[in-house]
Amino acid sequence: MENKKNFFHLHLISDSTGETLIAAGRAAAAQFKSSSAIEHVYPLIRHRKQILAVLESIDYEPGIVLYTIVDEELAALIDERCRTMGVPCVNVLKPVLATFQAYLGAPSRGRVGAQHALNADYFRRIEALNFAMDHDDGQMPEDYDEADIVLIGISRTSKTPTSIYLANRGIKTANIPIVPGHDLPESLYRTTRPLIVGLVATTDRISQVREHRELGATGGYDRNHYTDRAAINEELKYARTLCSRHNWPIIDVTRRSIEETAAAIVALRPKLR
Repeated sequence: MENKKNFFHLHLISDSTGETLIAAGRAAAAQFKSSSAIEHVYPLIRHRKQILAVLESIDYEPGIVLYTIVDEELAALIDERCRTMGVPCVNVLKPVLATFQAYLGAPSRGRVGAQHALNADYFRRIEALNFAMDHDDGQMPEDYDEADIVLIGISRTSKTPTSIYLANRGIKTANIPIVPGHDLPESLYRTTRPLIVGLVATTDRISQVREHRELGATGGYDRNHYTDRAAINEELKYARTLCSRHNWPIIDVTRRSIEETAAAIVALRPKLR
């Protein structure tokens, strides 16, 4: 019988788009087949107040912390707080920059996002990232018609990491939780611009991921039934019915990586718009 995968929290903190960090984190996680990372991506983190909010999230859901923060004061704050919390923390760029400095005999510039050319594509990605962060988990529903894509799905169907991944490619993405008994924002039904896609997974997959989420349920869920398979099955049935009623395409993310899910979503766009 196949063993269940162990899930762990992977926190990725970046002062830029986070694309480099995401690639590094996934490359490392891929070497451990018996474990699966629940990604928490924090892009564009450049101020102390933002760092403190991220550290609070990490304290709530401890796991491995990887970061690419150029500002030495902010990097030191992350290191110090992670030591206090007892969570492993790695500054991904530090050993690389040290090697470059030793070889080249010159200090690095310490410039945030220096690997990105300041062209139209770069600013489009930054705009999309800001949009994804502002419209995560059903926030700011009045702006949905500005989105390129709106993802909907029950809790733990990878809506947020998929939104961030798409945003890193300049695609403005919002996501909304589907909660039985709670209507979706009325503004969603009035949109004419975005592609709306439902994300689902198997009952077992969602239950396993939820069992390893300390925070519990998204608002509106009965926490006592959050991991109950019968309850999850009903949530999925409700989500599928909702999508079918409005002719919204559905993607099963059970055996898909975030990259594969994003590719499947992008492939739908020319067919439906």
